[in-house]
Amino acid sequence: MRRNPRRPAAAGALVATAALLVVGVQTVPATAKATPHPSPLRTGGLPADLSPAQHTSLVKNATAKTDTTARTLGLGAKEKLVVKDVVKDNDGTLHTRYERTYAGLPVLGGDLVVHTPPAAKAKGTVSATFNNKRTLKVPTTTASVTKADAGVKALKAAKSLDATRPATDSARKVIWAGQGTPKLAWETVVGGLQDDGTPSKLHVVTDATTGKELYRYQAVQTGTGNTQYSGTVTLSTTKSGSTYQLYDTTRGGHKTYSLNRATSGTGTLMTDSDDVWGDGTGSNTQTAGADAAYGAQETWDFYKDTFGRSGIRDDGVAAYSRVHYSSGYVNAFWDDDCFCMTYGDGSGNTHALTALDVAGHEMSHGVTSNTAGLNYSGESGGLNEATSDIFGTGVEFYADNSSDKGDYLIGEEIDINGDGSPLRYMDEPSKDGGSADSWYSGLGNLDVHYSSGPANHMFYLLSEGSGTKTINGVTYDSPTSDGVAVQGIGRAAALQIWYKALTSYMTSSTNYAAARTAALNAAAALYGTGSAQYAGVGNAFAGINVGSHITPPANGVTVTNPGNQSSAVGTAVSLQIAASSSNSGSLSYSASGLPAGLSINSSTGVISGTPTAAGTSNVTVTVTDSTGATGTASFTWTVSSTGGGNCSSAQLLGNAGFESGNTSWSASSGVITNASGEAAHGGSYKAWLDGYGSTHTDTLSQSVAVPSGCKATLTYYLHVDTSETTGSTQYDKLTVTAGSKTLATYSNLDAASGYSKKTFDLSSFAGSTVTLKFTGVEDTYLQTSFVVDDTALTTS
Repeated sequence: MRRNPRRPAAAGALVATAALLVVGVQTVPATAKATPHPSPLRTGGLPADLSPAQHTSLVKNATAKTDTTARTLGLGAKEKLVVKDVVKDNDGTLHTRYERTYAGLPVLGGDLVVHTPPAAKAKGTVSATFNNKRTLKVPTTTASVTKADAGVKALKAAKSLDATRPATDSARKVIWAGQGTPKLAWETVVGGLQDDGTPSKLHVVTDATTGKELYRYQAVQTGTGNTQYSGTVTLSTTKSGSTYQLYDTTRGGHKTYSLNRATSGTGTLMTDSDDVWGDGTGSNTQTAGADAAYGAQETWDFYKDTFGRSGIRDDGVAAYSRVHYSSGYVNAFWDDDCFCMTYGDGSGNTHALTALDVAGHEMSHGVTSNTAGLNYSGESGGLNEATSDIFGTGVEFYADNSSDKGDYLIGEEIDINGDGSPLRYMDEPSKDGGSADSWYSGLGNLDVHYSSGPANHMFYLLSEGSGTKTINGVTYDSPTSDGVAVQGIGRAAALQIWYKALTSYMTSSTNYAAARTAALNAAAALYGTGSAQYAGVGNAFAGINVGSHITPPANGVTVTNPGNQSSAVGTAVSLQIAASSSNSGSLSYSASGLPAGLSINSSTGVISGTPTAAGTSNVTVTVTDSTGATGTASFTWTVSSTGGGNCSSAQLLGNAGFESGNTSWSASSGVITNASGEAAHGGSYKAWLDGYGSTHTDTLSQSVAVPSGCKATLTYYLHVDTSETTGSTQYDKLTVTAGSKTLATYSNLDAASGYSKKTFDLSSFAGSTVTLKFTGVEDTYLQTSFVVDDTALTTS
């Protein structure tokens, strides 16, 4: 049977906040903001403040040289470059973003950025950031699969995602270079509505030779926000005759329209007779328009004052906003096609989703689309969503609105979950019940709003650091994936680095590993490779399990790593940790993950004691100096048994039958359950992996120390239930591993009634700690459930 997807509960009736009055003043300039002390910048890496005419001139110059650039890069004879954008740094460095064509066909995933230094430094192209290998080649540009057949497959894909009223809008022949070997393909766009009423523009890429689906992404980019009133604010409006218009001529001509519950068209420009907009209640139709206009002007000012960016396309032209979309629509979205922002009225049509962080989030999708163009799928989709959360948060802090202080919470006012919690948490994303805190190999299979978690977490760590702190009245306690403390560099520097990475170094299919490289390149350009900011980027990414730590410059604590350690149960040990600091005063030592029986002297740094249990521990030593600066060293400590072959019979797994619920095991949300949809082998609880009928990954794991000299046997009961009832293809799979060893792989082809017992010899792991892991991966269509119960790891 199919399980229901995990989605946040729809918001019920919401209580409006205090009444507000929004006053409009004709063509008032933007209010000056109090600017915090910025971190020192290497001004050469900052984008130059160009006029629209100067920007246009750079694009024209680059366009005139595309043939020469293509030859310099070693592109094939059939490949052409198309200039998308040019960013110029203050020192004259140019970052020119290109798209590619092959034999006249668009190349999806073929985008690249060329980085050219000023003539005073060097001549020619010094580097390029490619999305795929340099030379593209396909056997033929003649399709075996027809355009119509590709459209049928795309419609099926849209229906599998519960889209309503899907319709094939268009299809074009392309070269797919986003992953693997380039292929001739059809790109089909499917319109209609998503299951929550959001317009759908699902792009499906189909192999034009085999008919296999290669990729899909949603072009209408959404982010559920909050209904938030921002107090009495000043709006820039325009007077036409005796009527005032919600038309801001000081910020690129931004206009706010009312759709009056329609779901298409531009709507009607909002007007007023006395330039006083709304009354602070959701029942007043002007209130949503005032909030939307305020959000748009703050977002424009944030990008202009923080990055020197003039509008979403950096061309001095504003997008427009539409409010009162549909009826009871609890969402907001950005659409490239209309170059516009659209807001629903929320629950009961009285809670418009026009918050500051929503406005900043959604319009930042437009910035991403016009720079790196991060695909709205997989890891790049998660980075796309996180980028909008990051800059939406930047807008909220920038506005410095007393009714909504800046924070690292997303959607904190709307209570969309019905329990007072925000929609997302940047300091510890998993607190929302669906987002990931750190990167793992299956991250790209999550919904993009959940795979955004690690990047949001990285940005928080980069800005504020790990551990407990209170900011604007909100208390945060941010962990790291490896338990190593991270020192923040400040939000101002973190924003500059992420913007530079997005606009100068990322491409459409950038994943988390490439995002780390892009951010390090940005930090190097802005602050230098020997800076605390550069090390901060590396350490913030290490804090989400991407890449390794970077030692900060020598103005803090340096800890000498002693290397991996080994000892035996019952044998005393003593290990001196060596550390130094550039600051005077004493050092304080602490350690996490030490084997049982060992401890560290906080004053001397000596680890001593007698190990009492066999196994391998991950140890992190932290040394703190008198100024509070810290340094760390991480290593493993393996303790072997002195049992000499004498082994007692035992069952080593905790909560082996899952009857204690979510204890002992590490599991994806909802895996350990007593839900009635699948029967347990014994008792009421079992581990139910997958069964969603859509792209999904579930994991279940437990680490256990196997005593030396023991024979070890793993057993469990497995039931496989599937709706994949035809064919001989393994669409959905369950992989069982012990450490790096794969014990078994099951699929939809193993479906059968009832449970079957599985047995494996794990004696080779005696004397070590091994992690048992079940990983279920489900594709986009038709469910397969892998149900595990009554596990055991016995020794004899």
